[in-house]
Amino acid sequence: MTANELEKNLGQLGFPLLETDAGHGNVNKTLGEVVKSDNARYWEGFPVLLVNAYKTGDFNSKELEAYLTNEADRRKWRKLLVMSLVLYRVTKKRFNFADQLKKDLSSEESKLFWELRDRMGHFESFKLGNKEFNVSRLKTLFDNYWEEESLKAQKTQAKYDEFSLEYALSQFFSPKQKELFEKKLNGEPFNKTEREYFSRAVKKKVLALANPELNRLARKLLD
Repeated sequence: MTANELEKNLGQLGFPLLETDAGHGNVNKTLGEVVKSDNARYWEGFPVLLVNAYKTGDFNSKELEAYLTNEADRRKWRKLLVMSLVLYRVTKKRFNFADQLKKDLSSEESKLFWELRDRMGHFESFKLGNKEFNVSRLKTLFDNYWEEESLKAQKTQAKYDEFSLEYALSQFFSPKQKELFEKKLNGEPFNKTEREYFSRAVKKKVLALANPELNRLARKLLD
C-alpha cells in the first residue's frame, strides 16, 4: 500500500484532519499498515480508526493479525489496542466490540491496561515502543472526533424530524392548507382570503390535532 493510498484509507476511516470520498477499502489491512508505519501521528489517531473500522462491519482482529506477519508488528498492534481500550474507558465511551476485545487480553496485556489506566487517569505521558504519548493530546483528538460525530448525529436527527413532520403535515393538510399552517406558525400576516380560509378549514383541523383525548386514542391505536 502506497503512502497516498494509506492517507486515503485513513481519511475514509475518520482519521483526524484527513477527509476523502465515501468508502473504506480493506479496514483490516489499513489498520495493519498504520501499525507497521511506526508513525506517531497515525498511532495517536488509532483509537478513532479502530472505532470507525468496527462501524464499517468489516473489522476482524484475526484478519488484522494474519496480515501482520512480523511478530514485532503483532506486539505493536496489541499495545495500540490496549491503549485504545484504556482511552475509551477514561473518556467514558462504551463500545460493545471494546468490551469483547478487553476480555481477550492476555495477563500481560491486562497488566499494561491497568498501568496505562493509571497514567491516563493522572495525565502522565507514557511510552509504547519508542513512541511517547501525551495524554492530553490523545484525549483532545478523541474528544474532538466524538464531538464531530455527535454533531453529525444531531444534524441527521434534525433532518429526519423535518422529513417526518413534513410527511405528517401532508397527511392532514392540502398543499395550500400546509402553506397557511406554516405561515401562521411563523407569524406572517394573512390577507383577507387567507384569513377566512384558515379559519374555515385549517383551524378546525389544528384544533382536532391539539385535542389531548384524540391524541391519546391515536397513540392507543398504534400501541
